[in-house]
Amino acid sequence: MVDKNVRAPGGLVIARRARKPGLVAEFNAKAAPLRRLTQARLWDGNAEFFKVRLETGSLSDAREAVGFIPWMFDLPEAGKGYEAAWAQLADPQGFASPFDLTTAERRHPQFRSHGVGTCESEGAVWPFATSQMFSALKLVPRDYFSTFLTCVRSRHADGNPYIGEYLDEVTGDWINGKDGRRRYCNHSTFAGLLITGVLGLRSHADDTVEVHPLLPPETWDWCCLDGVKDHGRLLTVLWDKDRRRYGRVSGLQVLTAGKEIARADSLHPAFGKLP
Repeated sequence: MVDKNVRAPGGLVIARRARKPGLVAEFNAKAAPLRRLTQARLWDGNAEFFKVRLETGSLSDAREAVGFIPWMFDLPEAGKGYEAAWAQLADPQGFASPFDLTTAERRHPQFRSHGVGTCESEGAVWPFATSQMFSALKLVPRDYFSTFLTCVRSRHADGNPYIGEYLDEVTGDWINGKDGRRRYCNHSTFAGLLITGVLGLRSHADDTVEVHPLLPPETWDWCCLDGVKDHGRLLTVLWDKDRRRYGRVSGLQVLTAGKEIARADSLHPAFGKLP
């Protein structure tokens, strides 16, 4: 089995489902050195952040959004000090801004210094990069929902829901306008931030269904996610704090074909098995 702290990549999941032990072993053998090299070669102890290593061999002097990507795969070892990087997420001099998370730390002298409208990526908000950061942020539940609300606020234009290519972190204006190829850039995987993050619906290779909401208590009294396909079945996730909305049960419930497969009395993790 792969180290439990390393999220299995797609190839490993497929190898397991295909019952290819040799291929599983091959993927597992690659996991440990990747973790070791990432931690040894990309971690800047002084900046307390994973950084880009330049062609010169030195690390970049800027903290960038890609420094959170190792957590998308549960790669950094817990208890080794790497968690310090998350302090930058809520810091206005780091990545926090009025409109979503920036792609580089705002304190850097070259932040947003290369002009506007040429696909520059030295700090402006790029929804795709934001989605990657949120995929990592699932491991820091206390900050997920509040940061998600800022993300929601940014995904608008002219008072309507909208996702463009990239935007100004202070004004919320979409850079390069809202036409042509920049119109409705749905590469941000915004729906996934809600489905797998806020509501916490997670699929597993062994047909186990997990719902691990990152919704803080006393935030929503009810919500429903319906028609999500998982291994060929359609799932419904219901949250009804006091049974008043849907009239079924109080709490969290997961159903498929009208049959309950998982339940929790509150916003706690619930597990079930697909029929």
